[in-house]
Amino acid sequence: MDMSWELILRIFVAAVLGGIIGLEREYRAKEAGFRTHFLVALGSALFMVVSAYGFEDVVAMPGHRLDVSRVAAQVVSGIGFIGAGTIIFHKSENVVRGLTTAAGVWVVAAIGLACGGGLYKLAVAATVLVLAGLEAFNYFLHKFDRKRKNS
Repeated sequence: MDMSWELILRIFVAAVLGGIIGLEREYRAKEAGFRTHFLVALGSALFMVVSAYGFEDVVAMPGHRLDVSRVAAQVVSGIGFIGAGTIIFHKSENVVRGLTTAAGVWVVAAIGLACGGGLYKLAVAATVLVLAGLEAFNYFLHKFDRKRKNS
């Protein structure tokens, strides 16, 4: 496969996996839905691809050394700002909302980075685990609510 098609596949898979998680969040009517998760995964994968392959001509120059992991670290930091925007403390109710959404955006960025690095199996496994975790949590909340209402 031509390298440019491989790189396009990486960002495409990231967008699809992020979008799948976003659909679950959208279905649950949470703050960040399909578009947010889709874009975060796509953007993270693109940053990783550009970091790893976008500076090949610079690497050939004597005396220059690049560290592709630096961009991944900056994606993690940047996503913290987006995630923080979804977290809200309701003083009147003494409740914090949006933590799961923030964590979802954070993990979708990691899935995007994995896809950008060509680690498809890891990204798919993480997506399955995220969906299982979100659904399991929802299932146990409903069980707990039913028991509380029946008491």
